Amino acid sequence: MPFALALLISVAQAQPVFDLRAEYTKREVMVPMRDGEGLYTAIYTPKRTAERLPFLIQRTPYSCAPYGPAAYPRSLGPTPAFPKERFIFVNQDVRGRYMSEGHHRFSPPVNPIKRTAKDVDETTDAYDTIEWLLKNVPNNNGKAGIWGISQPGFYASNALVNAHPALKCASPQAPVTDRFVGDDDHHNGAFFLAQRFSFLWGFGWPHPIPSKTYGHGFKWPIQDSYRFFLDNEPLDRLQTYFKHRNMFWEQIMSHGTYDAYWKPRGMEQHLKAVKPATLVVGGWFDAEDLFGALKTFKSIDTGKSASTEAVEPATLVMGPWSHGGWAGGDGERMGAIEFDQKTSPYLRDQVELPFFNHYLKDGKSPNLPKAIVFQTGENVWKTFDAWPPKTAKPSTLYFQPSGVLNPKSGKSAVDTYVSDPRRPVPYTAEVTTGVSPAFMTGDQRFAWSRSDVLSYETPVLDKDTTFAGPIQADLWVATTGTDSDFVVKVIDEYPSDAAPNAKVTPPVRMAGYQMLVRGEIMRGKFRNSLEKPEPFVPGRITHVPFELRDVFHTFKKGHRIMVQVQSSWFPLADLNPQRFEHIYFAKPEDFQSATEWVYLGGEHASAIHFLTL
Repeated sequence: MPFALALLISVAQAQPVFDLRAEYTKREVMVPMRDGEGLYTAIYTPKRTAERLPFLIQRTPYSCAPYGPAAYPRSLGPTPAFPKERFIFVNQDVRGRYMSEGHHRFSPPVNPIKRTAKDVDETTDAYDTIEWLLKNVPNNNGKAGIWGISQPGFYASNALVNAHPALKCASPQAPVTDRFVGDDDHHNGAFFLAQRFSFLWGFGWPHPIPSKTYGHGFKWPIQDSYRFFLDNEPLDRLQTYFKHRNMFWEQIMSHGTYDAYWKPRGMEQHLKAVKPATLVVGGWFDAEDLFGALKTFKSIDTGKSASTEAVEPATLVMGPWSHGGWAGGDGERMGAIEFDQKTSPYLRDQVELPFFNHYLKDGKSPNLPKAIVFQTGENVWKTFDAWPPKTAKPSTLYFQPSGVLNPKSGKSAVDTYVSDPRRPVPYTAEVTTGVSPAFMTGDQRFAWSRSDVLSYETPVLDKDTTFAGPIQADLWVATTGTDSDFVVKVIDEYPSDAAPNAKVTPPVRMAGYQMLVRGEIMRGKFRNSLEKPEPFVPGRITHVPFELRDVFHTFKKGHRIMVQVQSSWFPLADLNPQRFEHIYFAKPEDFQSATEWVYLGGEHASAIHFLTL
């Protein structure tokens, strides 16, 4: 489990709000699957009630600890408020993890064709679990719900595929959805090194099955991931840190394109006929699974709209949170950026708990809209009957000479910079290990001052401007190499003389702050296809379009809109040697400097396209 998510959940569960031992009975069982394997399952049933109650399930690869019939967790369910509402809580180790039997596969694909009892996947494991619970746990009301954050969100999504009839609702939260296109491991084919190395180092640690303990945390040799990873490029040097064979790292290194390994693992393709009610939750500043939340909702919502059967609605909630940030903490700020309110309790108390109560216990309908989204910059919650909003209008800002960003294209011109893999552009000014969640709103002035970063900005805005939906980067480029990465960042530049300091310790001077609103990378060889990479022809003008994920942000009057373009984002993304090859097996001599040209105006007008309200 990513450290930030684990910390947030532990904070939420640390609140001593309910005596679980006094109010719930714990039972540990090995629930049999159709292929004969048993999955460790902890069942917590309320005492002193004759009421028939629903199941609320979480399936996880991150452990159902504490183990033992007398050992209780600090809390159960999505938040500490849930145990008071009295559900039958079910926590399960997925197959091959911790105390469960079977072989674990990394984000296993859905098997669409099942001919025998041996043809199992996570959809059948979820189905078989619900079927067993209905028959073997007394005083249940015949209804089940499922939830999970991150990888457990992936398992919640799996439960929706050919769902058990008793599964009435689900909440995939920051769900891992497609690990090559936009979640966790890769973004547009670029490997997200800083996030994945330490996670995979621990997640792939060999262990006996079953086992109450598993793996170890990576001990950083130095407390500076930029220097650590730079000293360990190319990537094969990192193999020396794996003291045991790590199948997950090896699988990623062996599959450098969107091939038959990755394609079946894309969950969105299977979420087309979802019947249960769904509440998809994500964070605008989730560095890991922003793509997953948005893509999961879109796939489910589109499938429900096209269905000829009776289906329950789908709702998207997007707040100003990091990965899993709604599970603990108050959500008042992200780094130096303040939101003027406690955003997390709104989700937990006004949306999440009423959702489960309604669909599982016939509680009052929460009357949820299609989309509940937090508007950063303006710092207000808004609701819409579609996402993106139906009233949003397409707009464009073009890059122009002298660092100008303008609604009009202008005359033909070209800007240039040199991308040197020996001195890549960092993704943050912070010296840190792993990935700091605050980088998603971090001040970009450290990059603005570099010669290998191009910056374009509007004049001071004379009125508020709100982006609502995805942003499309539309680049026309050329390079001296045969491959290059291109990073586009959309930035809110604060007034240079009027912004008050942020209320954090130590104080942050906000005058002139360049807040990252959204950034994304495209590995150039994948510009036309993630399956079939193509080299650049050195010096040839080439179109490189790609999508930056959705935003809902208001650039206030007196601010500026800025766009930065660069060719490295290190070590968030691994280094591109700027030669067309299988990057994971590149040699030191393969890494070379490249001159990059970005074309402006005329028939090769680089720009960003977006929706405005």
